Amino acid sequence: MEMLSLEKELQANSYPGRGIVIGKTPDGTKAVTAYFIMGRSENSRNRVFVEDGEGIRTQAFDPSKLSDPSLIIYAPVRVLGNKTIVTNGDQTDTIYDLMDCQMTFEQALRTREFEPDGPNYTPRISGIMHIEDGNFNYAMSILKSNNGNPDACNRYTFAYENPVAGEGHFIHTYKCDGNPLPSFEGEPKLVSVVDDMDAFTDMLWNSLNEDNKVSLFVRYIDIKTGKYETKIVNKNV
Repeated sequence: MEMLSLEKELQANSYPGRGIVIGKTPDGTKAVTAYFIMGRSENSRNRVFVEDGEGIRTQAFDPSKLSDPSLIIYAPVRVLGNKTIVTNGDQTDTIYDLMDCQMTFEQALRTREFEPDGPNYTPRISGIMHIEDGNFNYAMSILKSNNGNPDACNRYTFAYENPVAGEGHFIHTYKCDGNPLPSFEGEPKLVSVVDDMDAFTDMLWNSLNEDNKVSLFVRYIDIKTGKYETKIVNKNV
């Protein structure tokens, strides 16, 4: 698979929607994840990321303008022991709760499907990072309607064992802008990640469409110790 420039992928797409990146730094010492949200409506744009324990949650920037919290207020990131869960919806809680009851990532997502926001039927994208005894692996999932048909749910899981240093994968909700919004197609895109967390954060934020970007989360986790550093960027400040 051709390695793509994440910077160019984002700059060329005015509305990838919500996106997850997971990978390993070139020096092999850190597990990397990033999650961003975008919005076209006032309700979607009226959000910020805030830290919540070891994870984060979304909250309304201006509570007086919040019209419908159902699909925009959730915890995108939660930590369950040595696992970090990153998703674009309240399936974060589903994965956390069911994996805590010894179900697998894939089994937990069998209980969910795409979002009920026709005609878009936004895909649910999810990632899980597992770090133990100096080893790191991850998986990504997308649950999507069958080409816009809500009567059928297509489920895809991609697992990456012993990921290669300097490589990551990028999955997002929408192929591009449109009405209705077309769902992401294919397997997660192979992209490069870098050792410098500040540079990676700046590149992501500056590459997202200025009008549509809302918030960005980036975390680098030390694969040996499990210690992590987090950065949050909000357009609304």
